[in-house]
Amino acid sequence: MDLPRIFTLRESSHRIHNPFTPGKLADLGRALHLAPGTRVLDLASGSGEMLCTWARDHGVTGTGVDISTVFTEKARARAAELGVADRVAFVHGDASGFVADERVDLAACVGATWIGGGVAGTVELLARSLRPGGLMLIGEPYWRKEVPDRETALGCHAGDEGDFLVLPELIERFGGLGYDVVEMVLADQDSWDRYRAAQWLNLRRWLDAHPDDEPAAEVRTELDTEPARYARYQREYLGWGVFALMAR
Repeated sequence: MDLPRIFTLRESSHRIHNPFTPGKLADLGRALHLAPGTRVLDLASGSGEMLCTWARDHGVTGTGVDISTVFTEKARARAAELGVADRVAFVHGDASGFVADERVDLAACVGATWIGGGVAGTVELLARSLRPGGLMLIGEPYWRKEVPDRETALGCHAGDEGDFLVLPELIERFGGLGYDVVEMVLADQDSWDRYRAAQWLNLRRWLDAHPDDEPAAEVRTELDTEPARYARYQREYLGWGVFALMAR
């Protein structure tokens, strides 16, 4: 049970595995007015930057669950580095079926709603761990503007135009699921650049050091195609944000 190797190669230098900068992650923590002792469950927690920095900056406690052994070890190392290993724990496991033993104050899935088969299923999964009146965080892509054709959607790594909604429709979708959107922080093109372009440098440095390793051909193809594809499609059409929800 793990992520394919290409994922960890691509994001080997990343502490945040989505198009958020450290500044935007900090903005989100401040916007939520987190009280010391807030109990957090973070499903698909990646390298643990959200839990670790919020434990340091706001005194939260909590658990992160992620399928990647590499990212889970990085998260544990980050907790030790920031001196919060006594407040946060990281579990290697399948987040898609994880429910907390005790209900938490904040339940999050920031950028991996595939664990619930989409937004609705992920909201339902997180609700099983959330106390009444608690906060839920969902990180999700949306279309910055209407996509003109299926080619553009495919260029954004979507299956078709219907895979994502434009921002007003996504917010309405949360309402249709019975939740108020009470806060949001959105990625911008610069934070997308920092996320995606850093992947290319990671891959090139790996390829230079391992030209004969098994995924080298896949890495070479990605370096040949992804920068222009990103600039042509994803940078222009795909948005991403974290939305804070409260049940009605």
